[in-house]
Amino acid sequence: MMATTAAAANLPCLPQTWKANNPKGRHKVITWERRSKSPSLTACYCSLSETSPLFRAAKHTIDTYIKSGMVIGLGSGQASAMAIKYLGHQIRAGAFKHKLGIPTSVVSASEAAKAGIPLGELGNSSQIDFAFDDVDIIEERTLISVIGCQRLQGEESIIQEKLVLSMADQIVFMVTENQYKRGLEGSIPVVIESLNWLETAEEIDDLFLGDAEILFVRYRIRDHRSRSHPHYQSPLGTLLVELWI
Repeated sequence: MMATTAAAANLPCLPQTWKANNPKGRHKVITWERRSKSPSLTACYCSLSETSPLFRAAKHTIDTYIKSGMVIGLGSGQASAMAIKYLGHQIRAGAFKHKLGIPTSVVSASEAAKAGIPLGELGNSSQIDFAFDDVDIIEERTLISVIGCQRLQGEESIIQEKLVLSMADQIVFMVTENQYKRGLEGSIPVVIESLNWLETAEEIDDLFLGDAEILFVRYRIRDHRSRSHPHYQSPLGTLLVELWI
C-alpha cells in the first residue's frame, strides 16, 4: 500500500529508477501500480494535435486501464471530470459492466452521479482496483506529487483524496507538460490534523530552517466577512496552511 505523510498534502516518493522521455507538446499520463512491495511505473503520452488534449488523456486512461468489475477511485480536477464523463458514456454504451466508483470529493461524486456511474463509499470498500486523478505538480526525479494547490473551491477533501489514492492498486495521474517539473517550488498546501495547529505550523516552519514561509491565507467565515488567517478550514474541518518553498 502506498505510504502517506499525515502532515503534508503531497503524495509519497516513488522509485527513483524510472525514467522516460518527455516529447514536447504532449500530455503525460503517469501510472503507479502496487505489486507486492515493489511498485512499477509506466508512462504514456497523448498528442496535443486534438482539439482537447486533456480529453485525449482522459479517454486514453479509461480505454487502457479500466476493465469490467473494477472498483475505481474517481479523481478531482479538469482531466478527472472528463474521464468521469467518458467513463459514464462507456458504461451506458455497454463497454463496461459491474463498475463501482469511489469519489475523492463532493464535486467528483456529483459528476459521477450525472454520468450514471454507480457510487460506493470509501468506508465500505476495502479494495480499490484503480484510481485516476489530477495533480498540480509532479517532481520528475522522485515522482512526488502535490495536490490541493489549485482546487480550493470549498468542496474538496485532500484527506479523502489521499485515502482513495493510497488504497488503489494502480494509479494514473493526468498532467500537462508544464506540471512535470524537475523540482517542487511555489505554494504547497499542508494538512494539519492536530487541534494545536499553530504549534504544528511552527514545527513545519522550523523543519525548513528559513527556506520556507507559512503564508497568511484569506478565507470567509459564516458572517461572510473576509479575514486573513494563517490557515484555511475546509467545510469538513480539515486545517490547511500554505507553505511557500
